[in-house]
Amino acid sequence: MGIREETEKKVFTYIEEYNMIAPGDRIVVGVSGGADSVCLLEMLCAYGRKVPLELSVVHVNHGLREDAEEDARYVEELCGRKHIPFFLTKADVHRVALEEKCSEEDAGRRIRYRAFGQAVMKIGGGKVAVAHNSNDNAETMLFHLFRGSGLKGLGGIAPVRMDEDGTCILRPLLCLERQEVEAYLQERQISWCTDSTNGGDGYSRNRIRHHILPYAVQEVSPGAVEHMLQAAKQLQETEGYLAEQTKEALERCMVVRRKGDMGAAEAGPYLLDIASFQGYHKALQSRMLLELMKGLSPTGKDISAIHVRQGLSLFEKPGNRSINLPYGIKARRQYGQVILERRETRGPGEEAVPEKPWQLNIEVPLTEALFQAPVLYELGSFGEMEFSAFFRKKAQELPQNQYTKWFDYDKMEERAVIRFRSRGDFFTIAGGGGRVVHKSLKDYMITEKIPRQIRDRIPVVAFGSHVLWLVGWRISQAFKVSEDTERILQVRFIKKMG
Repeated sequence: MGIREETEKKVFTYIEEYNMIAPGDRIVVGVSGGADSVCLLEMLCAYGRKVPLELSVVHVNHGLREDAEEDARYVEELCGRKHIPFFLTKADVHRVALEEKCSEEDAGRRIRYRAFGQAVMKIGGGKVAVAHNSNDNAETMLFHLFRGSGLKGLGGIAPVRMDEDGTCILRPLLCLERQEVEAYLQERQISWCTDSTNGGDGYSRNRIRHHILPYAVQEVSPGAVEHMLQAAKQLQETEGYLAEQTKEALERCMVVRRKGDMGAAEAGPYLLDIASFQGYHKALQSRMLLELMKGLSPTGKDISAIHVRQGLSLFEKPGNRSINLPYGIKARRQYGQVILERRETRGPGEEAVPEKPWQLNIEVPLTEALFQAPVLYELGSFGEMEFSAFFRKKAQELPQNQYTKWFDYDKMEERAVIRFRSRGDFFTIAGGGGRVVHKSLKDYMITEKIPRQIRDRIPVVAFGSHVLWLVGWRISQAFKVSEDTERILQVRFIKKMG
């Protein structure tokens, strides 16, 4: 088997291992004209003879080199010979870097992915394929290691990921080393363009590419890149598992969460129960705090290990206190909880934008249709609430879940409402001598030391002013299930984690 057959087999196996491509997929291919991207296009054309595909090509002229027009012409001619639609984007990386206050390298990446997204829209949806190889992955892993990174960064480049706008990004060449790419093209006598900016050491990644990684291959281990690719796969799998565990842990530790609308990434406040939080391993505790802090920040880039350590200190030492974090984020310990929220911030000369009140008012008919099928109500970014009804079985025990409650269906009124607290709200509670007495919701919140900042953000299920359930806390005595209860109304609150 020759180089061409071996290389194509390796890439096709990699594509199928990660379920990158399905028959009929529309794929936008990023082609710069360099060896990697030309190889990627050839591979996808070859794979298209096995699995039906619709390919389009995007080329971006970053405006950094005088010979960039020649690269664009080469790619356009290549597409013409293959009868593949060609999209050209011209940009000024210098200007974008200044306007968006980022490096030229980052600006170029942003421009490319915007161009990919625009092409996907033009063709009516699809996936994006880019030409990173395993050397790129090893360089990225080292770059993140040297600059400081968590487990996710050390895992390098993912074979498949979803972009911010929901576009699927594919990297079919991650299984190939750079020398394999060039050997494949040379055997097929396919030329490629050379980017002169890749020859210098102006970028940190170029210094890793030209000096550090070659030294590791020559002086430490000839299989260094392959070994790093194997390690990256293990790290990515570990990161995926820990991400799931972190989400589950947050769902158990968070008392309530409200998402605001003052910024695209802004949310909060987040309330964490200290006792529940301390029951988890230190690694998950750190990940939980990092996740929430990043959720409160516009980009997450200025949230570092030191901020997480500061946040952890609130759980470790008793006493009410607070810390200030980047982007106006504040964390404080109060009443057995740690609260994270983002304070209102504004730039010089800008007027403060008042927070809009959160509105919630959903009517819930409690008809016997609930015995046939549950009904789910969306509470926006806050979560969901499910109502269902059933006949109670003998010896069936009441649920102990904080967010699942049972009520005596035959004591229900015709219609309940999901809302936030209102003036005059009350519970009925058990008094002395078997009496049932009223207790105002306000007094209950004070007695239970529920932080004032979240009292207006906790959902209630109510009949008029009579509170059936203060979600996450208590239910009203008047609707409790007794030994004589035959029919059950179940209400379940499902928190959303973003």
